[in-house]
Amino acid sequence: MVTEPTTSQTGTPVASDEHSLTVGADGAAVLHDRYLVEKLAQFNRERIPERIVHAKGGGAFGTFVVTEDVSRFTRAAVFQPGTTTETLQRFSSVAGEQGSPDTWRDVRGFSVKFYTTEGNYDIVGNNTPVFFIRDGIKFPDFIHSQKRLPGSGLRDPNMQWDFWTLSPESAHQVTYLMGDRGLPRSWREMPGFGSHTYQWINAEGERFWVKYHFTSNQGNVEIGGAEAELIAGADADHYRRDLHNAIESGDFPSWDVHVQVMPYEDAKTYRFNPFDLTKVWPKADYPLIKVGTHTLDRNPENFFAQIEQAAFSPANTVPGIAVSPDKMLLARVFSYPDAQRYRVGTNYNEIPVNAPIAPVNSYTQDGAGRHGFKPASSPVYAPNSFGGAVADAAAAAEGSWESDGDLVRSAATLHSEDSDFGQAGTLYRDVFDDAAKGRFLDTITGAVGGVTSAEIRERAIQYWTNVDAQLGTALRAALSGASAEYIGVAE
Repeated sequence: MVTEPTTSQTGTPVASDEHSLTVGADGAAVLHDRYLVEKLAQFNRERIPERIVHAKGGGAFGTFVVTEDVSRFTRAAVFQPGTTTETLQRFSSVAGEQGSPDTWRDVRGFSVKFYTTEGNYDIVGNNTPVFFIRDGIKFPDFIHSQKRLPGSGLRDPNMQWDFWTLSPESAHQVTYLMGDRGLPRSWREMPGFGSHTYQWINAEGERFWVKYHFTSNQGNVEIGGAEAELIAGADADHYRRDLHNAIESGDFPSWDVHVQVMPYEDAKTYRFNPFDLTKVWPKADYPLIKVGTHTLDRNPENFFAQIEQAAFSPANTVPGIAVSPDKMLLARVFSYPDAQRYRVGTNYNEIPVNAPIAPVNSYTQDGAGRHGFKPASSPVYAPNSFGGAVADAAAAAEGSWESDGDLVRSAATLHSEDSDFGQAGTLYRDVFDDAAKGRFLDTITGAVGGVTSAEIRERAIQYWTNVDAQLGTALRAALSGASAEYIGVAE
């Protein structure tokens, strides 16, 4: 059998795959063995920095098919009736590192890249409709509190609960986290949400506020803490393996995509701030409207090239879709592309998995990793007199909203029901059944039981009392006999 010769990265045939060039058979290796140096240097650089958050994950490719007509709300090509769009989806954990078990108790990332004819559109969300904080200025502090101590390298319940109890807006998300939804059985069997409020603009220029919902056609299935712990020990890659094997066998997971639509003017007088990431919109006020179905049907051919190097960002919008006054969203619009430039490289959008199918007419140039370029005669600045690309406000269809113009550092307080604990209490009382409430109490008892600071423990009890008075009483009673052994929040 004829085989191809091994070559260097520049295509030059190499003399040996097994032996370094040395001074005699047992002598020193020489520095000018360029293949030895190339192999070791490349090996040292095989890994890019892992994501600061959402480090452990997996994903697959698929298609999104629009089955309904929502053109009255948006002109975006991706959401026009009958449109089919290629997609990439990445699932992840939030707090754990690359090697962490999939089944630690945690929020799950749920991000979808749509390769649309108007550019890439990313929905970067989670499996919960809310988040721990509402202002991006607190995000680094939140993540630090959920990661590891700099001295011991261990996760610490004191700093987790210290942050949460000093940030009462976290109550709604922590209720989701400590409830059954904190442990889905698989990525296929959980919902997804855009979480933030976005703006849609239709062909007539009318504006609407929207929230995205991905409803699993496999159903929502959770597991208990004991089962999750067993799986974590037996197969740290349980979620990743489940998704790969399902697609490999032809069992393609799918989600129906819905939106909630709020008329533009409603936001000004709604009973709570509709741009607050710690809140959900009641479906009784804004029912789900189906858009289409998203199906995953193709595994990556190379995990590193197509999943690890995949770069998602809520800054990636398309004509007819824009951001909102959501403070967390506005911070993420900067933070995500900045993280990708650091993690993957300044030209990360030229990597095939991130490259749009829409033509790129940009005046950016140079930088590490640049391999696409235009003819030397093309202008490299704007405006110019040589036929270069010209900005088009009508084509961009940017969104907008009114503001009072004052520069302030404060939370919005214009709405009558802007309570940090109200929706968390509703979730606990009205959504959890009695069995789920029992499991929830067991979970928070174990989590708070590891807090060694008396002050923080008391604040944690008060935190849950603010969610529901009876829950707080039950937690205090349970903690009086709880073990001091801590089982981590993400474990």
